[in-house]
Amino acid sequence: MSVLCYNKGCGQRFDPENNPDDGCTYHPGVPVFHDALKGWSCCKRRTTDFSDFLSIVGCTKGPHNKEKPPEPVKPDVTSSVEKKDADDQKPKFNEYIISAPKPQEAISRPSADEPMVRLQHNVSTSLKQALERLKLSENVSFDGPASDSDVCLYHSGFPIFHEGMKYWSCCKKKTSDFNTFLSQEGCTKGTHVWRKKDAGKKVVPCRFDWHQTGSQVIISIYAKNAVPELSYVEANSTTLNIHVIFEGEKEFVQKISLWGVIDVSKSIVNMMAAKIEVATKKSEPMTWARLDLPPPPPCTEIPWEITPHDG
Repeated sequence: MSVLCYNKGCGQRFDPENNPDDGCTYHPGVPVFHDALKGWSCCKRRTTDFSDFLSIVGCTKGPHNKEKPPEPVKPDVTSSVEKKDADDQKPKFNEYIISAPKPQEAISRPSADEPMVRLQHNVSTSLKQALERLKLSENVSFDGPASDSDVCLYHSGFPIFHEGMKYWSCCKKKTSDFNTFLSQEGCTKGTHVWRKKDAGKKVVPCRFDWHQTGSQVIISIYAKNAVPELSYVEANSTTLNIHVIFEGEKEFVQKISLWGVIDVSKSIVNMMAAKIEVATKKSEPMTWARLDLPPPPPCTEIPWEITPHDG
């Protein structure tokens, strides 16, 4: 049965029967708050943001600790002389003991089998313009070697969208109607440049990270030119399923079992030209120790031993 680790900066649950000497990463020192800076006495990192302070990774490895620290005992100051002596013994800066955040498994955690809901997504103007540029460069198809003899009329510049007007930098024929803009004949003659036909989607890894505020956990996926019609994020209270089609033929898929619990109805996906942000709303204003739940410990079988006996 798992128990809570009371080492500062850990906050994970562990099996007392399987507690290796390096299984816990924690802070052996105490929190130090001085001149608006926050940090730990055992390491040098300092920050002004309280949430960032709580997420500082421990600097020491050791076994998990199941012993709850005793409550601090307040001194019984009975006279002004004793009060002055007690004040003289205080440190010159304020130090506070802060317990590590407890996993939300300690509260009633919803089932991971809850129905998945597709999150609403917003598409930025920068992504729309980037996708239109890609479409404009793919509007001619290769019909065999005879196509090479055709004269290609194209725009050598790039599309410009400014104050409701749309035009090409190479000819500057302006219009406010997008369909008229798309039908404008090219101003430069040349030979066709052919693109290979789509050979199918290729599943690839994609860099992503996360950060948190008091009320949200934001996951950033660095996928350029994602296709809104083919990309989606499904979620329930404890799980995210991320599916992104980007750069034409690349596919990124990721399933995350969340450390905490989210409010799906108040979570949203923001799609931009350079990345996608999944902004999830925390169900409770608490600091998460990490983004995802650690994998369960492997189940070890206990071999049965038969001892011979006389009889």
